[in-house]
Amino acid sequence: MTVRKGEMVTIAIVGPCGAGKSTLAAQLEEAGYWAHQIAQEHSFVPDMWARLSSPDILIYLDADFETCQRRKHLNWNATDHAEQQRRLQHARENCDIYIDTSGRSSEEVARKALETLQHFTPS
Repeated sequence: MTVRKGEMVTIAIVGPCGAGKSTLAAQLEEAGYWAHQIAQEHSFVPDMWARLSSPDILIYLDADFETCQRRKHLNWNATDHAEQQRRLQHARENCDIYIDTSGRSSEEVARKALETLQHFTPS
């Protein structure tokens, strides 16, 4: 089953700053899916992703500190990244699709997400 926009399936994307959430959301939209990112990493509410969107599919994009720092040129340290990871624990534990974007181009991440979505059946 291909999960397509016309099927009214919502896809939410969460992950730390610099993991590629907005880029993947745009790529999935371009491919015909209805996807949006959620800035869960800035919230102290563990299930904010569910409260804001109640998605049919939750994609968790992960990335190590060095990758996030390189992509976003953030003024933060490894402790800040670890805090974002702590805040994202609930989303990571409840995601339907997990992709580590460290060392992957945005095209590789999109390809992996699209391949997974083509065979995904929401519950």
